[in-house]
Parts: sequence; structure tokens; C-alpha cells
Amino acid sequence: MKKLLILTTCALALTACSPKAEVSETAKTEHVQTQTQNEKIDIWFEEIFTEGVKNYPQFLTRLGDKTDNDKWNNPSKSFYLDRLDVDRKNLEYIKANFDLADLDESHALSYRLFVNGIEDDLARSKYWDYDYIFNQMFGLQSGIPAFLINNHRVDNIDDARAYIARLNGVKEYLGTNVAISKSRAEKGIAPPLYVYDHVIRDAQNIITGAPFDEGKLSTLLADFQKKVKKLELTKPQEEELFEGAITALLTSVKPAFEGLVSEMKTQQAHASTDDGAWKLPNGGAYYKSRLKQMTTTDMTASEIHDLGLSEVARIHTEMREIMTSVGFKGDLQAFFTHLKTDPKFVYEDSDAGREAYLAKAEGIIDVMKTRLDDVFMVKPKADLVVKQVESYRNKSAGKAFYNRPAPDGSRPGVYYANLYKITDMPKYQMEALAYHEGIPGHHMQIAIQQELEGIPKFRKFSGVTAYSEGWGLYSEFLPKEMGFYQDPYSDFGRLAMEIWRAARLVVDTGIHDKKWTREQAIQYLIDNTPNPENDCVKAIERYIVMPGQATAYKIGMLKILELRENAKSTLGDKFDIREYHNVIISSGPVPLNIMQERVEAWVKSKS
Repeated sequence: MKKLLILTTCALALTACSPKAEVSETAKTEHVQTQTQNEKIDIWFEEIFTEGVKNYPQFLTRLGDKTDNDKWNNPSKSFYLDRLDVDRKNLEYIKANFDLADLDESHALSYRLFVNGIEDDLARSKYWDYDYIFNQMFGLQSGIPAFLINNHRVDNIDDARAYIARLNGVKEYLGTNVAISKSRAEKGIAPPLYVYDHVIRDAQNIITGAPFDEGKLSTLLADFQKKVKKLELTKPQEEELFEGAITALLTSVKPAFEGLVSEMKTQQAHASTDDGAWKLPNGGAYYKSRLKQMTTTDMTASEIHDLGLSEVARIHTEMREIMTSVGFKGDLQAFFTHLKTDPKFVYEDSDAGREAYLAKAEGIIDVMKTRLDDVFMVKPKADLVVKQVESYRNKSAGKAFYNRPAPDGSRPGVYYANLYKITDMPKYQMEALAYHEGIPGHHMQIAIQQELEGIPKFRKFSGVTAYSEGWGLYSEFLPKEMGFYQDPYSDFGRLAMEIWRAARLVVDTGIHDKKWTREQAIQYLIDNTPNPENDCVKAIERYIVMPGQATAYKIGMLKILELRENAKSTLGDKFDIREYHNVIISSGPVPLNIMQERVEAWVKSKS
């Protein structure tokens, strides 16, 4: 992979090309010392990463490592506090043993990201209790089956036995999380009323079907059977495995999920309809912390809210221009209604319609693949597939999302489309959605991140929401400049996706800072976006349980565009979009201030 060219390396290259260039003995010694420090920190990063991941069996599984693939992560607070102590010691060590001045550009960036990451984690540790363990977006009630289905590989009989062991471990793992949820609720940290129906439904779906009751196989037994049937086993071996899985489902999974349902119903009876983070103990400070974490800026809630209002107004103007170009008579709200109600804009609500949607999404991505060399210097090695969200969670899950590939290539990246209510997935938004979740969006950015060479592993698997989601939203805009969105309705779909993210700035801060009600926020989306009402409801319900996260998209995109336009203005004919994208992607996720530093260094190196 091509590395970012910086001023120091440019200077060295120029010196080396000079006819009478000589390197002093002092310079040679300094070079050896610098090289030694770079090597030392590489070794240390590798050691602490290797030791650290041993404590997280599920992360090992996601990496394709089958060590402890019969175990779940430890969810207890005592474990969390122990790991914080390790973080403190690592922070002390790196500051005592390494100096930024002794490291080259790449290693200095790794140093800064490592230190910043730990310092941020330590600062936020006081809010450990504030996550809603069970919610409709990333709750464990759906996370457990999703992990087993999508990450636990069964390549041999030992893997199958490990799967059974994990089923047997669900009782303790889920039970511990239920106890933590109960403790948090007693402290006044519990999701609002609407969340509980989603969680209870998801949980009951997992223990529906054989062997829990009559009918088709349950979600987990069907997954286990499908994986085991691909193995070359004797009949007695298959029977042993199926008996083990059925026993685990009945004696571990069933009582664990029944216990979850019982606790959720208890909490539901006392749940509040207050939705925002403001309702939590010290909620204002918590939300401020979340905004800083998600945007990597110091923008206040009010500043973000006002930015959202401004962007919504700007995008409405562009929407009206397209509305006029297609000959629609009426105002923007009438055009929104037209898009929501005209059947030509949606696929048929049937298996055939869903298959057609998936095929079209794959086609959009396949065409984009042929154009990547126009705007990128590097392409991901990992494959990308399109799937629809599984039935056990499709009523609760968001409309689309991305699952990263396995680093060893054993599992492709997945663009998930939620086709439960296919009318919420209009044809005119398909291009923008596929670009965002697939290529050149999340798959491009995340797969390449994992494939980067010469950086420590912690950077290959880290995340910065403003960077990642900013890139995703930028990836919806970039194809416009490449000549895509030829259909004006599809281009309107791009704007519909962009205004969705602009409106998020308004409603997220409205809910969590300005004490908007859920209904008030839903109505804002209905009034200002072309999305169906159900889409608006699910979106607001998402933002409520993920405070601040939704603000990262637009803020990150605007920074990427701002830096790009500044670079264009400075460099003129020397500006190369491929190089610019390489600067952004070749670092992996970084806070926006570091992204800006890297771009400005690149611009200076070419000026």
C-alpha cells in the first residue's frame, strides 16, 4: 500500500537524489536510534494487542481466531474495571518509554491514536452504566444470535462442539447482563417505554420454533443444523451434536431468554415516556460527552442543532430544483407524498420483490466496482455480499447496515438491507444506500482499514464514528461527481439520504438536549423528509437509544468536503482526487482534527 508522503520524507528523497549528498555519522546514529524506537513500539503494540484480545473471546472469533471459541466475553463491571487498570498501566508505559520526537510519521500517529483512545476511554468510564444493554438496535437479545449466525464458523466437529458450549454459556452470559440491566434501572438508567416491546418480541422470537415448540426449526437450531450438515460426519456424530444443541437450547437458551423477558416486563411496568439523555442522572454532561465522542469536536448541542437547520434548508432548495425538472406540480410536501404513495417507486411486497431488490443492489455495486480506479489508488481485497436482514430481528433493526469481513478472508463484508417492510426501501434511494453501505462506502473504508500494512493491529480494528460515517455519507455524494445518479429521481434519492442526515442534527439534539418528545421528533422528520412514517418512527427510536451517534455523519462528511475543497483551491492542477482519497483512507479511522493535519501535510508536500 502506498504510504502518505510527508515533508520529512520529501526532504530525505531530495537529498538522496543530489549528486554530492552525504550523510554524516551523527545522522546515521540518529537514524538507527529512530529506527530502533519505531521497531520497539511496533513490538510493544503487537504484544499488548495480542495479550488484550485474549480477554475477549467474541472478538477473537470475529478475527477468525478459534481460540476460546466456546466462550463468551465477560460482561461484569469488575472485569471492565480490571481492564481500565491495564489501560492506565499501558498509558503510563508508553508515555515513559517513547517520545513522539523519536518516531517517524506513521508510528507517531499510532502513538497519538493509542494515547488519545485510552485517555478518552478513561474520561468516559464514569458513564459505564449509561448504555442500554437491551434495545432494538444493538441489544444482546438479538446480538447473541446474530453473533452465532454470522461469526461462529463451523469447519469441523470441534467447532460444532464449541457452538454447543456457547449455547450452554448463554444462561450465565445473558443472565449476568440481565442483572446489570436491572441494577442500572434501579439507578434511573433505563430505556423509555417504547423500547421494551421491541426487546421482548426479539427475545421471544429466539425461543420460538423447534425444539421450544411445534413448527419449523428455531433460528439458532436452523443455523446449527445448516452448518453441521456441511460437515462430513457419521450419523452417530450428527446425532450426538444435534442432541447436544437441543439440550443446550432447552436448558440454557430458553431459561435465559425467559428470564430476560420477565425482567423486561418488570421494567416496562415502571418505564417512563421521557426519551432524551437529559432524563438520566447528570444527563446533560453525559450527552456532552457523547457528542464529543461521536463528532470528535467541541461543538455544542446548540451549534449542531443550528447547523442541522441550515443544512435542511439548503437541501430543500436543491430538492425543489429536481422536483421542477421532472415536471411535478405542487409544493415539496406534495412531492414527498407522491414519492411515498406512487407504487412505481417501490418493489412488490413479495419474495420475488425482495429478490429483485437484492439483485438490483448487487448490480449497483458491481457497476461501481468497474469505476473505482478512476478515484482510488487502492481497492479492498475482501469480497462484499448483499443480504436481507434475518427474520428474527427485521422488525427492530435499522433499514441498512454493514458487517465487516473477517481479516483472514474467510467471511466477506455484508451489506444488510432490511426488507421487512419493502415500501420503506424505495427504488430511488437504492443507489445512495448501496454506495454508503457497500462501495465506495463502508466496505471500501473498513475492508481497506483491516488490510493496511505497516500499522499496529489496534488501528486495523478501531473505530471513529465521525470518520467512518462521514466517509459513508461522502461516498453517497462522490458518485454524483463521477456521473452516476443519471435518473433525476435517483439523484433526489441521494438528496433524500443527505437531508436525512442533516435532519438528524436537529432531532438528536432536540431529543437529548432540548427535551423534544419522541412524537415531536418523529413529526419533524415526517415534515422535512420524503421518508415514510414508519421509517421516521424507527429512526427516532434509534437516535433515542444511541445519543449523539446520529450527529457524526453530517459533521464528518462536511469536514471531508471542506478539506477536499481547501486542497483543490491550494493545489489547483496538482490536485489528484485519487491521492486525496488515499490520504483519508490510508490512516484508518482518525479524529477529524488529525484528519485535517494529515491533509494539510499532504497539501504542503505538493505545494
